[in-house]
Amino acid sequence: MLDRVEDAALPSDAIPIFPLSNVVLFPHALCPLHIFEPRYRQMTAAALASKRVIGMATVLPEHAAAIAGDPPLFAIGCAGVIEQAQRRDDGRFDVVLRGTQRFRIREEIPRSGERLYRVARVEMLEERFDEAREGLALQGMRADAIESLSRLLRLVTPDAAHAFDPRRFSGIDDTTFVSALCQMLDLPAAEKQGLLEADGPSARCERLVALLHFRIAELVGGVPIPGARLH
Repeated sequence: MLDRVEDAALPSDAIPIFPLSNVVLFPHALCPLHIFEPRYRQMTAAALASKRVIGMATVLPEHAAAIAGDPPLFAIGCAGVIEQAQRRDDGRFDVVLRGTQRFRIREEIPRSGERLYRVARVEMLEERFDEAREGLALQGMRADAIESLSRLLRLVTPDAAHAFDPRRFSGIDDTTFVSALCQMLDLPAAEKQGLLEADGPSARCERLVALLHFRIAELVGGVPIPGARLH
């Protein structure tokens, strides 16, 4: 059957890979996904029957048109655990992934048997963060990120900027805040990939703030921003 795949022979460091051209998953962030292709429906069913883990990886931008095949991927991705899943009558899934840990793809495992989706052996990557040494600086960057986002929204969508309420982030710890903000911003995939590859939440937030400052400078200077949208 399409949804039954025997993964017992796979190495312990192997996870299913879900490649997309426009989605980057971050540790601690939530990502809703609609699964409709047969190969990824099979992947989701197999994940639900085992460890509920899916590895999100982004397609290299120059190969985005080949998404229907097996296009090359960025080496760094993020594993996610399926926190919610609903299967529709037609076999499609609506799932919510929670990012858990970044990984580096070591090698892909060729398909065998009835498996339709990609699987790779991965090396899990630690998020470097020293609370005692970096905590205060991260708090400052967090405040800068919120203020910069508020200003950017006033420039991009002045009529709707009032809808942005920084209080929505209250009660969220600093590291989760950074990932949540990176996840919610509708930026080009390559820029999001750069944020994912940053070595820990402090470095990620520093890059994010610099990116927001750059976008503001572009707008204030009257230079168009190709392909960038915020929501």
